[in-house]
Amino acid sequence: MRLATRFKLMGLLSAAIVAMAVAILLISAQRVRQELQRNEMAGEMVSAITGLRFLTMEYVLKHEERTRTQWRMRCTSLAQLLADVAAMDHRSDAAVVAGLQITLSSIDNQFGVLSAPRSYTRNGAEQAVAAEFEARLSGQITNRMQGMIADAMRLSAASREGVLVAQRQEQAAMLGFGGLVMLVVAATAWLGYRSVVQSLQRLREGTQRVGAGDLAYRVDIMERDEIGDLARAFDGMTARLMETSVSRNELAASNAALQSEIRERQQAEARNLEQLARLRLLHQITRSIGDRQDLRSIFQVVLRCLEDQLPIAFGCACLYDRDSGHLMVNCIGMHSAAAGHPLHERTMIELDGAALTRCVQGEFVYETDIAEADTPFARSLAACGLRSLVLAPLPVDGRVAGILAAARRAPDGFSSGECDFLQQLSEHVALAVHQGELYAALQRAYDDMRQAQQKFLQQERLRALGQMASGIAHDINNAISPVALYTEYLLEGEAGLSPHARHCLEVVRRAVDDVAATVARMREFYRMRDAHLAQAPVAAGEVLQQVADLTRASWNDMPQQRGATIRLTVEAMPDLPPFMGVESDIREALTNLVLNAVDAMPDGGHLTLRARQLELGEQEGQGVRRISIEVSDTGIGMDEATQRRCLEPFFTTKGERGTGLGLAMVYGMAERHGGYIDIVTAPGKGTTVRLGFDAPSAAPAPVASKAGTRAGQLRILAVDDDPQLLDSLRVILERDGHRVTEADGGQAGIDLFRDAHASGEPYGLVVTDLGMPYVDGRKVAQAVKALSPATPVLLLTGWGQRMAAENDAPPYVDKVLGKPPRLEELRMALAECCGEEA
Repeated sequence: MRLATRFKLMGLLSAAIVAMAVAILLISAQRVRQELQRNEMAGEMVSAITGLRFLTMEYVLKHEERTRTQWRMRCTSLAQLLADVAAMDHRSDAAVVAGLQITLSSIDNQFGVLSAPRSYTRNGAEQAVAAEFEARLSGQITNRMQGMIADAMRLSAASREGVLVAQRQEQAAMLGFGGLVMLVVAATAWLGYRSVVQSLQRLREGTQRVGAGDLAYRVDIMERDEIGDLARAFDGMTARLMETSVSRNELAASNAALQSEIRERQQAEARNLEQLARLRLLHQITRSIGDRQDLRSIFQVVLRCLEDQLPIAFGCACLYDRDSGHLMVNCIGMHSAAAGHPLHERTMIELDGAALTRCVQGEFVYETDIAEADTPFARSLAACGLRSLVLAPLPVDGRVAGILAAARRAPDGFSSGECDFLQQLSEHVALAVHQGELYAALQRAYDDMRQAQQKFLQQERLRALGQMASGIAHDINNAISPVALYTEYLLEGEAGLSPHARHCLEVVRRAVDDVAATVARMREFYRMRDAHLAQAPVAAGEVLQQVADLTRASWNDMPQQRGATIRLTVEAMPDLPPFMGVESDIREALTNLVLNAVDAMPDGGHLTLRARQLELGEQEGQGVRRISIEVSDTGIGMDEATQRRCLEPFFTTKGERGTGLGLAMVYGMAERHGGYIDIVTAPGKGTTVRLGFDAPSAAPAPVASKAGTRAGQLRILAVDDDPQLLDSLRVILERDGHRVTEADGGQAGIDLFRDAHASGEPYGLVVTDLGMPYVDGRKVAQAVKALSPATPVLLLTGWGQRMAAENDAPPYVDKVLGKPPRLEELRMALAECCGEEA
């Protein structure tokens, strides 16, 4: 085959290869454009869904018609965008786009339910339910939009991957085409060199020149032989090489243009990746602060993310106090605080009249270089090497709640995209701050409501306790009245009692008095007590000894049953001055303290009752002596939380065994006596409860006793439905020289009084109970006064203390006494009612 034929075939082959490469390049460029278009549409979807989410949160907060209209328009545009994406017929994206369309349709229906007009009433419960419904529905919409954002971001990521794949294919095609062209040229040169060098020496110079690049050189051999044919073929080859070289230059120019376009697209892709990274950072920060409610944790998350991922050299969040006109640093970034900046948390910053003032007025401020700034805030940052500063306001409901500050060490260190990102971030942070403020206000309102509810429940329990105690007081007083009367009868009338027996009877009498006082206080516990109760001189040492005797079974016998031993010591300073108080109240309070101390020593220990007078240095004022009564134990003690609540009513650590009223009653007693209570305790180190009472400088004047005042001999009619009380009352009165007739019930008493009045031997006094079946004390008094208005009627009842306190004596009654009666009170009442006869 001739050389010319060979070169023609090689030329045709090269042209085919070039055409194929150009076609491949065009197809790759078209695919790159398609993938870029997909990436742009995915970015638009992310932006549209994010805007739709923001409009949803704005509508939930404000319920404005403008926001609802914008939401509808944005939803329509997003639906059209999804339809355009679906029309691109990309199989890998069809399922995701279809899912987005279905989710958008569902969200549109949910927003229709959310924006549907409702009739709100003034009922707080209905408003709360409506608010909870809107919150949950808006939460569902927001969560589903978050899922749509994630799907759109996956579409964007897939499109970027497609762009990269198309570019790699395009570059591979270019490399393959260049290699193929080089291979064809090398093959052609090798064939020419082999054919010419072995045959023609004359073509050496031409070959060298052609090889040097002089493609215009011609051999011009005119022979018709093979050498001529070779020469002509060589000339034709040089001509074709020149043409081929011109095509290569054009291809280089095209390649340069394509490289320029690739660089532009790479720059656009870098910008898109940077914007996507910022969107991802914004999404991460928004999701992180959405799980938090307090402002400090919100600011900590934002600043940590900015320091780690933006990044920034300094960041802080400040709250603006409109009243004082100052900014207070609420939180500083972790890396910023470690870098030794001058600002610290809770630092007050005055407005400088420039950047800070503009920022708190709602303006986004970017200072490109603060090295020459003349404001204190900027100078303090510039002193640490910071040069560029961004101040983003945090707008909340038309006001600026604070600012978000970020700084870098390089001048003009923030790009426009980063400034836009910080401005968008400040809006998200402002919304989270507003939600945190609403949550804090709601929490405070909830705490106030819970405390009010607890106080109300405590008052109701106390009221129920008082009403129940008032109902059973009559029965308890009736039951202990014979005990009280017989005890006083024995102490007064039995001269042959041994000292031990007399001591035991005195303990019984004090216990009966305490029971009566306890019953009376149970009824009055839920009411405000009278601060001016009848008080008498109280000897602290005697009261402590009485409490030790009354509680002996609790601290001595009962612990021994479980193998424990409690040693009790009474320490009273000699010659302690008496102080004014209600002895039964103080004795009951000390009894409660002793019982609490016994419960605190399950394994035994040492219990000390101490009474002393405070020294001069311990007094709070001159001229007043203070008596301190202490109950100390070596038990388990109390921790700080228990000590804070131990004086609250119904607070107990004993479970079902405790009522929670012991220390509360002790505290109430101390308050009524104008004293104080001090508790010193620690876990495992025991407890000391100290009660302080003021003792007057001068000894109180002794109260004149009226025990000797008695009425003369009387004929008395005693009416009651309790045989034991009637018997004890008869024994007491007969010992005083009176003649007593017993009547079992109200009707029997009326009949006896009527018979005596008809026979001319009337009774000089009628003593009757109030609560009796069928005929009560009121009817008895009315019947007595109807027959003999001058006959005194003495009402002896378990409700006597309440009736006397409330001045609620029934009609036709001359005197009211409570049960259990004291002999002195009974004799004084007889003398008062029958003084003329006496």
